Amino acid sequence: MSAAQPADAVAAEVAAEAGKVRASGVLGRSEGLARLLDYLAQAPRQGRPLREADVAQDVFGRTLELSGDASVRVYVHRLRKKLEAFYAGPGAAEPRRLVIPIGEYRLDLVEVAQAAPPPRRRPVWLWSAIAAAALLLALNLAGWWLVAARTGPARDLARVAASPLWAGLGRERPVLVVIGDYYIFGDTGGGSEPQRMIRAFEINSPADLDAWLMDNPQFQGRYIDLDTYYTPVGATLALREIMPLVRQAAGRPERVRVITASQLTPEMMKANDIVYVGYLSALRLLQQPVFQRSRFSIGATYDELVDRRTGRSYVSGAGLAPGGALNRDYGYLAAFRGPAGNRFVILAGARDIGVMQTAEIAADRGALAALNPQSGRALEALYEVDGVGRTNVGARVVAASR
Repeated sequence: MSAAQPADAVAAEVAAEAGKVRASGVLGRSEGLARLLDYLAQAPRQGRPLREADVAQDVFGRTLELSGDASVRVYVHRLRKKLEAFYAGPGAAEPRRLVIPIGEYRLDLVEVAQAAPPPRRRPVWLWSAIAAAALLLALNLAGWWLVAARTGPARDLARVAASPLWAGLGRERPVLVVIGDYYIFGDTGGGSEPQRMIRAFEINSPADLDAWLMDNPQFQGRYIDLDTYYTPVGATLALREIMPLVRQAAGRPERVRVITASQLTPEMMKANDIVYVGYLSALRLLQQPVFQRSRFSIGATYDELVDRRTGRSYVSGAGLAPGGALNRDYGYLAAFRGPAGNRFVILAGARDIGVMQTAEIAADRGALAALNPQSGRALEALYEVDGVGRTNVGARVVAASR
């Protein structure tokens, strides 16, 4: 775009290009995205930079009163992705492209060479880390079926599956086994390639990272999206423990599907029975339905649970103990029905040994009998788990509700 062009001519070209995007249907049925695109396309005529509060008020008719409200930034991130989809598809032949600069609320119309910089080359260590994570997950996927074939009769799966915790799971609906995962992003250290990967509890998706960078522009260009997620080792080992049991309870293997928590949608939560395996901090969409009915609440961090009835606090030390040292964690087991009548079974822990111990309890007929769950009734139990390194060696109930 020539800098000598009059502002009105630039604005007209931006508006015309925005019209092509709308007409393509790439925005789907989202009225919010359509209003945002139209608004940003007209913004250059206003002659002033836009603020987040301007967009919130003018596009969505709301006032930003809470600093934690990221709805506008999430919409901007979604629109940016829709523009990328348009130019990767129906708009691929366009000589110029609309872009939303990172950290700003405006549309630029740029030449294709400017809009599509060459992708960053990920360093060898990063590819190795991703490959190792993929290999670990593949090994555990294979392990589920091996365990089912080798140890099913020995563990008496049919009797465990008939216990009130598992009985009826998957009979009326398919079963989604949800494994808790985490989003990680890259830190370039100011260079051209990522030097390390970062996990931040408040940043759980590319949209969250985009929103955070808008609030922290000094990190733009340094923190980058790697489109990478990981699953803790304890969660994958726990998953291997309970998969044969879930398949037994469901009756038919094809009724059981495994996804990560980052893939779970509200629609899936209504249409399926849900079995969650993972850290408490990785519940994502499941956190609200779990803790709105729980006697516990999250404390200062996800390593702490507070009993609302007694005020007692339970803090995991597993994240602080050096490798091979004695440590203490907490495992969380819950079962309840959702508003749609579907079953939820939650096998969680603050850290690895808590998750693994909870999975072992859920697969042990004697341990379940000790809880004395009642068919159709909600169940919740918190276990204090002793371990050495990442090995769980025993547990005891510290609080239970039926």
